[in-house]
Amino acid sequence: MVEIHFEDVEVLDLSPEFFISWLSNVCVSEGEELGDLNLVFCSDEYLLKMNIDFLEHDYYTDIITFDYSDEVVSGDLFISYERVLENSNKNNEGFKKELYRVIVHGVLHLLGYHDKTMQEAATMRDKEDYYLEDVPRGTFR
Repeated sequence: MVEIHFEDVEVLDLSPEFFISWLSNVCVSEGEELGDLNLVFCSDEYLLKMNIDFLEHDYYTDIITFDYSDEVVSGDLFISYERVLENSNKNNEGFKKELYRVIVHGVLHLLGYHDKTMQEAATMRDKEDYYLEDVPRGTFR
């Protein structure tokens, strides 16, 4: 089950049914099963406070992933709407494509992928690109 929540922002035109289907397929492709996943959209300031409080990192980020996986892939993905928007502009990428990239990035963390080294980050980016190819044409408009 995928649930969408908003803390202090609202992101329109998001379909829980789409994310259930897409992210379930991502997990199955990786040999896992999708369990409960919360997509929590928030502001930069909200996520910065979480980053400081929970990870002791004093900087902005686009996503923080809390992994509750046991038998199935489960967790909370806290996503900064403002950071995704800024990164989409900086990278000359559409907002929805950048948003979906961040979401699948979080799910890849839940699946055990890391991005601390250059090699891990390259693998993660390749996986993101691969799974973004599964998103139906026209979705990113």
